[in-house]
Amino acid sequence: MRLFAAVLALLLWALSQAHAADPAFQSFLQSLWPDAQQLGVSRATFDTAIRGLEPDLTLPDLAVPGRPEQRPPSQPEFVQTPADYVRESSIARLAAEGKKLLDANRATLNAIEKQLGVPPQILLAIWGRETDFGRYKLPHDAVRVLATQAYVGRRKDMFRGEFLAALKMLQDGVPRERMRSSWGGAMGLTQFLPSEYYKHAVDFDGDGRVDIWTSIPDALASAAKQLVNKGWQRGERWAYEVRVPADDDCTIAQPAHVMAIGEWLKRGYVPAYGRKLAANELKNDASLLLPEGTYGPGFLAPKNYFVIKEYNFSDLYVLFVGHLSDRMLDPRPFEKPWSKNAQLRTEQVEAMQKTLAARGLYNDKQDGKAGMLTRAALAGELIGPAAFGEIRLVSGAMVLAAAVVAATAFGGGAAPLELGAGQGRHLGGGARVETTGCDAPPRGGDGAAGRVGRPTRALPISPSS
Repeated sequence: MRLFAAVLALLLWALSQAHAADPAFQSFLQSLWPDAQQLGVSRATFDTAIRGLEPDLTLPDLAVPGRPEQRPPSQPEFVQTPADYVRESSIARLAAEGKKLLDANRATLNAIEKQLGVPPQILLAIWGRETDFGRYKLPHDAVRVLATQAYVGRRKDMFRGEFLAALKMLQDGVPRERMRSSWGGAMGLTQFLPSEYYKHAVDFDGDGRVDIWTSIPDALASAAKQLVNKGWQRGERWAYEVRVPADDDCTIAQPAHVMAIGEWLKRGYVPAYGRKLAANELKNDASLLLPEGTYGPGFLAPKNYFVIKEYNFSDLYVLFVGHLSDRMLDPRPFEKPWSKNAQLRTEQVEAMQKTLAARGLYNDKQDGKAGMLTRAALAGELIGPAAFGEIRLVSGAMVLAAAVVAATAFGGGAAPLELGAGQGRHLGGGARVETTGCDAPPRGGDGAAGRVGRPTRALPISPSS
């Protein structure tokens, strides 16, 4: 019995310690008072907000002293393949619900479009993707989340400002119980950080309050205002699915390569389903997006594509939102389906980016996220064997730059790398690289340098780079 009592006492002590006040955290919060005061936060509001507040060290993306640095959680946009992320079952379900909401809120949505220029289906698609039309209940107290991230997060400076803005929201009358958020502090039906709330949120229903939590007019109009403030072009589409010509050069699939849509069509890119474009559409500039090279659908992406990407910096997010918006008006799926390709881990893609950067082929963020620029670099110049060591082409076939990079990044470059078109190889680190023969064989015969075509089908598409 004494042993049981001792164990119980020890457990109670451990629990009390786990929940004991963190004096360093409270000291940090108190240091923010002058800045909060500058924003118009009263001492009473400040003290009430931080009273008894403890950091939530279970959150991701923290840099806690004495503990290994955490990466952000594996958000679907970052780690899923297009086939998994833009899943037909999810699109079909949300599109059916979106069509009902389109009818039920038509007057409001039409008024938003008339005033701000953003189509109703785009706004509903954002709402559907962010919170499943309000069904997803955000699990965290935003004030605690933002305070924790400002204290020990990897992006302290950013979250410091967001925490102060959250205090201002409390001062301006937003109830604390309403401020439920994601692990990153985003709130409301369409997921706004506190700073975004002050930059973009609007009172569209005219009740004198800005309510992004329960007011559909306010939430959707606020999302529209954010898109407009980031450059939304009235009357333009988000993107056009196109059939890619057989001799496509995948190295031009990057944001910097811009042409009028009419010029793309003259080069052999054909709108999916035989879509006829109006004369004004043909004049709009667009970039080529090939998320899976020529294994999956291709897209011409005008400015509005990149505006949506500012809402959530992920190509997969834009593809989901854009396609969902289309499906509310047209039941047809993508003309060309996604392939079932493999998935590389973040650290594998990051290793590739570092190797590409060292070779002078890539100069963007080395974040392990394979976006347009990463893919273009992988599909870029295939440098001669002397630059990479013992690498040779077999039977005159075009080998992806990804094979070269992966071999170097994951230790496969120590032995000769021999890959022919259509062949694959498992490399160190668990990566699989497949050759494609996207373009014609290199001029000059075996071992000649030349342009490579489509990116490796092993790479995921992710938010940046």
